Amino acid sequence: MQISKDELLKKANAASKNTLMETLEIEIVDFTEETLTARMPVTSKVHQPDGVLHGGATAALAESVGSFASHIFIDTEAFFVRGLEITANHLKSVTEGYIYAKASFLHRGRTTQLIDIRVTDENDNLVSICRLSTITLPKKK
Repeated sequence: MQISKDELLKKANAASKNTLMETLEIEIVDFTEETLTARMPVTSKVHQPDGVLHGGATAALAESVGSFASHIFIDTEAFFVRGLEITANHLKSVTEGYIYAKASFLHRGRTTQLIDIRVTDENDNLVSICRLSTITLPKKK
């Protein structure tokens, strides 16, 4: 029996329980064979003191969606994924609504991965461009 897209999204979001993703209310909202998309509400919880979205919250969203994208393509019984480096170029301020992070692979190697993450607002305006490198390592037996 094949699992539906809705059931898979529900299962993916359940994995975020008691994590930073839950704290920031990050939710996986869509995926394809090539991309994974998450969203995060922009509220005072993720604002800088002057009322705009904090770049660190944007980077946390980007790293979460990028790491999750790497994670879903591996055998989680034998391997785990860790982030190596993230860069973020912030281009537009956001004060409210949702931001969306869409992760797509630039390189999907057996050991290292490079992910491009484009963060947009609800009107599809580019907010940030992020790059994440991850590494897949074997679990100790």
